[in-house]
Amino acid sequence: MASKSEDDILQNSMAEDDQNGNESVNATAQIPRWGPQHAGAKELASQYTRGKRIQETVGLSLSFFLFAFNFCQLIYHFQPENWYIILACALGGILTADFFSGLVHWGADTWGSVDLPVLGKGFIRPFREHHIDPTSITRHDFIETNGDNFTVTVPFLAYMAYKFVTFSPEQIYQAYYWECFVFLLAIFVSLTNQFHKWSHTYFGLPRWITLLQDLHIVLPRKHHRIHHVAPHETYFCITTGWLNYPLEKIKFWTTLEAMIESATGYKPRSDDLKWAQKTK
Repeated sequence: MASKSEDDILQNSMAEDDQNGNESVNATAQIPRWGPQHAGAKELASQYTRGKRIQETVGLSLSFFLFAFNFCQLIYHFQPENWYIILACALGGILTADFFSGLVHWGADTWGSVDLPVLGKGFIRPFREHHIDPTSITRHDFIETNGDNFTVTVPFLAYMAYKFVTFSPEQIYQAYYWECFVFLLAIFVSLTNQFHKWSHTYFGLPRWITLLQDLHIVLPRKHHRIHHVAPHETYFCITTGWLNYPLEKIKFWTTLEAMIESATGYKPRSDDLKWAQKTK
């Protein structure tokens, strides 16, 4: 939990001194506990398909186009005297993105299986791989890292673009601040996995990124490492991580897990544990 000591974190999470090849070996069994040579990590990495790559590329391309179009529309209809409302929309977008990043992360970490049709290999697989080989994300390019998050925003950005094209100026004015909120939320959702990648990158980051991490404007490395203490049951929010501590204090995730387990009998993180224990 969040109260784990620094020693607990270091002993029970993968060291990240070498982001491109580090691994930890179980002294008793002489097999990798984590890292790219772990049997489960190698199998999961091999399941990244050409079809998945195409889906991510198309999603990114559509998202970039819609972001550009909607940004131009928001600038065109901008009223400088109401800048403070847009600032509030940005704050709301950050908090909402952080919460939903935690909700999706918790759901994919905790429930489901890689064997599920469509969602298993397309959505759950990267979460299983990430726990066994946390630094694999630092070896992914921009498309593999961010394709899914950008793709998720496409329906919302497309609907926003439709409204800018079809609404009257009066209707646009009435909906303007809601559109600002949705647009800024979409930005933070899209960049969540990039922030997550930076939190696992211990070398070579530009100073402006490490400064944002130090100021906790984006997800800090030390903060996110708490999540990577097995069995990965806490600190799921990965946009900024601002909501991790309050959600932990009110036992938000453990309460949800207890309710679901009571109703279904399904134990949280059982599929995750299966892949972590894989030896061949």
